[in-house]
Amino acid sequence: MSKLYSKYLSLKKETNSSKIYLFKSGIFYLFIDEDAKMMSPLLQLKLTNLNPTVLKCGFPVNSLEKYMPLLEQTGKTIEIIDLEKNVSSSPKKFIITKDVKDFITYLSSQDSNNLSIKEAYQFIDDVVVKSKFLLEEVSDE
Repeated sequence: MSKLYSKYLSLKKETNSSKIYLFKSGIFYLFIDEDAKMMSPLLQLKLTNLNPTVLKCGFPVNSLEKYMPLLEQTGKTIEIIDLEKNVSSSPKKFIITKDVKDFITYLSSQDSNNLSIKEAYQFIDDVVVKSKFLLEEVSDE
């Protein structure tokens, strides 16, 4: 039995079995077994075999933002399980974390010594707008 399937079974047994688990495995997010059968038609994802008796469906990690609205429309409680980092979270929290990381990367990429006054004011405006957006996102959690 794969580590992924073992984790799926233990989560379904130990916690709320009606919760849908989305596993981050390498560069993909995967639904397993009964969750895959339920989510495949809702998200229009192709079912494939994890092993001869267990099905899976999923999408690339970089498509999470694309699938977020669809995940929310299902009305299901979905939890992302990142096996590599051994953490779990809601899809929205994963997106916020990515947005914060992207924002910090943007901030750190700026060379304040080489900005014109116009560029500096634009940079400040960008920071204010993005900061307000991130604050609203975090407040909604």
